[in-house]
Amino acid sequence: MGVSLYPLIRSLLFKLDAEKAHRATIGLLKLRNGTGFPPEPPSTPSLETTVAGLKFPNPVGLAAGFDKDAEVPEQMLNLGFGFVEVGTLTPQPQEGNPKPRLFRLVEDQAVINRMGFNNRGMADARRRLDRRARWRGIIGVNIGANKNSADRVADYVAGVQAMAPVADYLTINISSPNTPGLRQLQDEGALGALLSAVAEARPSGGPPIFLKVAPDLGEGEPDQIVRVALQHGIDAIIVANTTVSRPKLQSSYVNEQGGLSGAPLKALALRALRDFRCASGGEIPLIGVGGIGSVDDAWDRIRAGASLVQLYTAMVYEGPGIARRIARGLADRLKREGMSSVSELVGTES
Repeated sequence: MGVSLYPLIRSLLFKLDAEKAHRATIGLLKLRNGTGFPPEPPSTPSLETTVAGLKFPNPVGLAAGFDKDAEVPEQMLNLGFGFVEVGTLTPQPQEGNPKPRLFRLVEDQAVINRMGFNNRGMADARRRLDRRARWRGIIGVNIGANKNSADRVADYVAGVQAMAPVADYLTINISSPNTPGLRQLQDEGALGALLSAVAEARPSGGPPIFLKVAPDLGEGEPDQIVRVALQHGIDAIIVANTTVSRPKLQSSYVNEQGGLSGAPLKALALRALRDFRCASGGEIPLIGVGGIGSVDDAWDRIRAGASLVQLYTAMVYEGPGIARRIARGLADRLKREGMSSVSELVGTES
């Protein structure tokens, strides 16, 4: 998929149902087989950063949700992402929620989804990721629980055990609004039990464990989550998933149920990040996600305390060159500001 051709390709894709367009995009990427993209630019030392012992070539990552079944991580790394997070993967395959379940809010540069962790299961993705020794780049695996599971903690434990050998890091996703009751695992007691089981399941020398939280939290909840995360050795917190709130929107899809992502999430996600930075005091790395679509957005999120950032929805509207554009823009701005490393920028807002 040529980056310069994206406006034309987008006009064609937008004529399709959003989920069909997504599958078509994955199919096109698979055809390229990791080739045909612009060569990766020379490494930019100022963008290199280390989080949880992992060295990231740049801080701009692809959020979970795009490559649910780990079909095209290599292709996405070749597009300039500093890291790619695949999933969400569940122990057993599941269809997810009834269709339609994915909606473009074009007027708002946003998406509403109620996909419901649709995926082909961990074993299916594991077979592809077993081949990843030949790939360069950092690939994280986002794991969740099956909707009808009798023991969701056991599902996360199974995920850690199954995917740890093929992941550079694992993300415990307890923040999707589309699996009933899942967000209740963010409550302090339930979270402590979950993270204790996850820590016990992580193999010796296994990958770092990240925790992905929702932006829709009450007063004091970031403090509780940070406290429990630190107690159980969580290596980073991803702030934040989609929102069930509805900021002022123009689209006729405003009343669709599901999680809202894209530009309208920006202010809420930035506020949540600030809350987690205040709660953690820099003791645990934070990864900013939600409404990031430009160099300025990434810059603001890093200044607010994020060591890394992730995006997905903006790529739908801006095209596959967005990661490279943001990374280059960050490097240029660091140079103008007299900074030699992106790590110097982290948390400078406070």
